[in-house]
Amino acid sequence: MVNLEWYRTFKSVYKNGSFSVAARELFMSQPAVSQQMSMLEAHVGNKLFNRKSKGVEPTEYAKLLNNLIIDALDRLENVESGFRAKAQDSKRLVSVGISKNLYSSLGSILISKFDFIDFTFADNDSLFALVDAKKLDFAIVTKRYDTFDTVQEIVGQIKLVMVTSINEEIQEFNQKVQSQNFTEIEHWLNEQKWYSHEARIPHIKIFWLHAFNKKRPSMVPNYIIPSEYQMLETLSRNSGVAITWSCNAKQFIQDQKLQLLWESDRLPEVDVFLLTAKNNNLNSLFEIVSAELKAVLR
Repeated sequence: MVNLEWYRTFKSVYKNGSFSVAARELFMSQPAVSQQMSMLEAHVGNKLFNRKSKGVEPTEYAKLLNNLIIDALDRLENVESGFRAKAQDSKRLVSVGISKNLYSSLGSILISKFDFIDFTFADNDSLFALVDAKKLDFAIVTKRYDTFDTVQEIVGQIKLVMVTSINEEIQEFNQKVQSQNFTEIEHWLNEQKWYSHEARIPHIKIFWLHAFNKKRPSMVPNYIIPSEYQMLETLSRNSGVAITWSCNAKQFIQDQKLQLLWESDRLPEVDVFLLTAKNNNLNSLFEIVSAELKAVLR
């Protein structure tokens, strides 16, 4: 059976016209190159090179063989290089910035793709500044930044949704939503126990602004848990209502830990961007991260 390394060595000898130059290029000894060429000649049944005072010259059969294998060998080497590059990428330390409230649904999915990741939690503007200063490889943000020195791509959309515990009886509320009786909807919601990831209740304020055209709800949060994931995890074991990003609610709903209470058509979708600095030689990594985020957000 032919050894593909023989063809790789043949290609180098043919190109360089020298066993010794081929040996240096392939990090082999010259006797090893000579041995491989002898074995290839025995395999094909024809002499491949004639020795000269300086180097070697290919025979007519060698020229024919080169024409037959060169394209296939180049394609094989390109595939091999691609796999090697991906393997090296997976072992490279990658620095990724993301909001702590999106980490559990968007950041943690990257763990299976890379052996080393340094995560930074910060708000959109802080993450942009770190990428712009090339102190972060990537940032996952919910705000567009149009600058010359950065590259960004939309990887999906998210929106704020209202969720409740799986044991909550919501038939009455659904009827109010279907009838679009917003006065009764708001009254029902004000009577519930509320969870928020922040004392300033930013998600709740945005939801109320779009759903009820009010700047601030009259309710106050019963429980403030400064992590959306932990907030939802706690809600899943108790009773009450919370507003969170759709990507955070998705797995809880699929696992039947929470149920979707209200996905208002009045709430806008928000673009999620993958951000990186220009000319940072991270194109292959960018494609990997982008593909993973798109798979989750589709």
